[in-house]
Amino acid sequence: MLAAANAQALEDVTNGIRNSNVTAVAKFFDNNVVITISNNQSIYSKAQAEIVLKDFFAKNQVKDFTVKQGGPSGQNAKYAVGTLQTTNGIYQVYLVMKLKDEAYVLREIRFEK
Repeated sequence: MLAAANAQALEDVTNGIRNSNVTAVAKFFDNNVVITISNNQSIYSKAQAEIVLKDFFAKNQVKDFTVKQGGPSGQNAKYAVGTLQTTNGIYQVYLVMKLKDEAYVLREIRFEK
């Protein structure tokens, strides 16, 4: 059960991005989330990260999001790399989730043109 739920966590996040659904993504945020948008990197609280993501999707309407690769990344972590097509161009998206209290949380999101 735990393994299935953890496999689903990354899929839920990628589906949230695909659908510009900030709430679906935000429910996996760790207490602090590193967000990088075109080389501007900051660490945000859950609430701040949700606002930053909402703003990003408001400025970049999602056309499509395709995960190119993903899987385990070191100790108790997983990652996904994908291509996000928006009205303002194409971004490479990099996601990092870590195991915390028996559930995967989103620690880092990068949007790079």
